[in-house]
Amino acid sequence: MAEGHETEAAPRASNERRAASRNTLPADRFDKLPKSGRVGVHRVVGRPRRFWIYLVSALLGIALLTAAGVIVIQVTGADIKSLTEEAPKPTKAPPAVTPELDPTAPIVVFNGTPMDNFEAVVDSVITQNGWGQILFSSPAASSDVQISAVFYSDSADEPAALALAKELGGVSIFQTSDYDEYGARLVVLLGADYAGPGSDQLVIETPEEPAE
Repeated sequence: MAEGHETEAAPRASNERRAASRNTLPADRFDKLPKSGRVGVHRVVGRPRRFWIYLVSALLGIALLTAAGVIVIQVTGADIKSLTEEAPKPTKAPPAVTPELDPTAPIVVFNGTPMDNFEAVVDSVITQNGWGQILFSSPAASSDVQISAVFYSDSADEPAALALAKELGGVSIFQTSDYDEYGARLVVLLGADYAGPGSDQLVIETPEEPAE
């Protein structure tokens, strides 16, 4: 029994010597760790990734921009189409007619003034200047015509009508077929406003007012 106790005591003494040797080791930085309330192993839990949120947001933004672009194109295209369809197309102005006397043009002269035989005066002026060929001249159906004019029926006679009207003091010209029955290309109607060649012989008497 004594030997058994001695055998158990030997390891115990050896353990005590080791513990004593550990207690005599110099202190280092691990002996002065700050106290913490944590116990055991602690893992850092990572935050869940939000990549799918960014992806959905990007796709939604692209869809919205695409839809807005389509709407803008449709509206703009409609506006441009309406403008091109509704805008009147520019038309070229007809070329100006150049006055040109035609000495061979058949002419009839009508006197619409109260002065007798005044048509003969203008008839002679036209003949002497070679502005045309007089078919005949006569009083008009009315003697109170106020506006002098040169009439023509065919558009091809417009240059000759313009030129003759200019020579007769700048009277008006009109295109009409009312005088076609006379067989003349140009018809001169003399009125009270005539101020061309021979107008110095035009005398229009003003009717006297009755005495009261």
